[in-house]
Amino acid sequence: MARGSLAEEIWQEAHDEDIHPEIALSARVRVGIGLCSDELAFIRRRKRYITRALAKYLEIPEADVDPEDVPTIAVCGSGGGLRALVAGAASYLSAQEAGLFECATYSAGVSGSCWLQTLYNSSLGGRRHDKVIEHLKKRIGVHIAYPPSFLDLFTRAPTNKFLLAGSVERLKGDPQADFGLVDVYGLLLSSRLMIPRDELSVDDRDLKLSNQRFYLSNGENPLPIYAAVRHEIPLEEQKTEDEKVKGETTDAAKERAKQEAWFQWFEFTPYELFCEDFEAGIPSWSIGRHFQMGRSVNHDNRLPLPELRIPFLMGIWGSAFALPYLAHYYKEVRPVLKGLAGFKGIDALIEEKNDDLIKLHPIDPGTIPNFAKGLEDRLPSTCPESIFNDEYLELMDAGMSNNLPLYPLLRKDRNVDIIICFDASADIEQENWLSVAEGYAKQRNVRGWPVGAGWPGAKNETNMELDAADAATAQQAAGKIAETREKKRGRSQENPKDHTAKHETEKFEETDLGYCNVWVGTTVESKSDEKPSQSTRVGTDAGKLLAPNAGITIVYFPFIQNPKVEGVDPDASPFLSTWNFIYSKEEIDKVVALARANFEAGRDQTKRTVRAVYERKRARRLEAEKKEKIRRWKRHLRENGDYFQ
Repeated sequence: MARGSLAEEIWQEAHDEDIHPEIALSARVRVGIGLCSDELAFIRRRKRYITRALAKYLEIPEADVDPEDVPTIAVCGSGGGLRALVAGAASYLSAQEAGLFECATYSAGVSGSCWLQTLYNSSLGGRRHDKVIEHLKKRIGVHIAYPPSFLDLFTRAPTNKFLLAGSVERLKGDPQADFGLVDVYGLLLSSRLMIPRDELSVDDRDLKLSNQRFYLSNGENPLPIYAAVRHEIPLEEQKTEDEKVKGETTDAAKERAKQEAWFQWFEFTPYELFCEDFEAGIPSWSIGRHFQMGRSVNHDNRLPLPELRIPFLMGIWGSAFALPYLAHYYKEVRPVLKGLAGFKGIDALIEEKNDDLIKLHPIDPGTIPNFAKGLEDRLPSTCPESIFNDEYLELMDAGMSNNLPLYPLLRKDRNVDIIICFDASADIEQENWLSVAEGYAKQRNVRGWPVGAGWPGAKNETNMELDAADAATAQQAAGKIAETREKKRGRSQENPKDHTAKHETEKFEETDLGYCNVWVGTTVESKSDEKPSQSTRVGTDAGKLLAPNAGITIVYFPFIQNPKVEGVDPDASPFLSTWNFIYSKEEIDKVVALARANFEAGRDQTKRTVRAVYERKRARRLEAEKKEKIRRWKRHLRENGDYFQ
């Protein structure tokens, strides 16, 4: 903060309302399970746009499409690091070229797919997925933590100010905040992904999530949903040693807490940060402020801090890689960094996090001020007591709970009819993320979820956990699944060559899922004492989709091997490892080719599915109009004395 320093310049600008207009606004917590007014307005605008897009996609006259018949479609991408980012961009590009992406109301992401949405909704991607792919070819051929590259960006204009502004504001304006590995990781990610090739034409508008609302103002783009989770640890485990269960060892207590822990999902959109478990949210432009009893509070009578920046959010969204990944890579770059000023502090931070793995969180979280503090009397009774007292929320990669962002799309007011999943997860046949959502759907009483969707007959940890969990313990099951995944991550990171060899030799149970798989649920409620019937995949016969009681439709594209793209196997090709953070142009082309080939294989089936859901909604509307017409006619006859029983 020396006079004339970059930090002083950033801090002075943090109080300039012309640069950061949000600091002049007062923020309140919105309490309620429904959608915020901004999203409701967006849905109305988007519906008009989609009506035209759907007519073009289904090749029917626009005049024949009633907006009420337009299905609400969501496109979602999985976690999986750069593999999910590149494969997702290619899948979305294919959907965009087919006219399908223009029919989507929502796009949702976890981890690497959040990075994809960030790039798409920026000046770098320009709302074109082909442009995103070209940008990646220019930027991810160099490791995110390659010292000459990131040191150069952090020490010269204009990239130093672009990358460091949010960190300076946070360190100066919120000194109690924990500045840790997720912050560093987010900065390194942004230095690769958010900087243009010329490293000069950076756009400050790309740094704020709320600015993405300008790309939604006319309804011309889907609303992006970014996901993170909070790992709730029972209060019992936060007691002192003397207060713990008599005779219970520390290790035993920690193991018990892990089994009792669960995850709370947080969704970030350009309009709002919202938690369904809290039934509360705040405007996205106020993320980073402290709240008390539903109102933002300013320390020392200062103006609020500007909105928390994208680099830190990117670190949170993809934080599954932060601790094990950076700790592993740090061993390689440590000799290069020894001569830097402040090296001892950095070294102590990394080494402490690397050695101290006794924390109960599966991964290292990032922290943001807790907007639920002091709201005991206004939030649901199911909320844990900790959230009313904690100054900060510790958020992490949502892939620790579910590697597909299904839960935000199942909120009742969003009324999603079709979810199109592009799944580039690791071990895709063994970790059935669609089945994990069954517990959530049952717990939230989501009608129409296709029970049994996903890889058939997979005997894996995920299914075993879910079989043992009923609706009341769905979140605990997610916690156990996350613990299992973290153990797998540790093994693969410790010896990635052995992990690759395992995939080359181990034969998994045969399945019959193809490149495009469709399931549809039912809105018919089963009796409380009977098990819900399993959904079967929809083939060429669209009868199940047209049934009046049909529910939510899932279109699932797994990122799997395709004979049309030789030499690329997501299970065996080393460069497709989740832990790979360097992709050559040739490797990007291979990933893109595979994702596009898989989409092409399911292009026609997807269109038939959308057409069937549209026809079902149309038939339902016409039937309702017919009944209403008869009701009105009978009322007319009664009122005129001409009606006889």
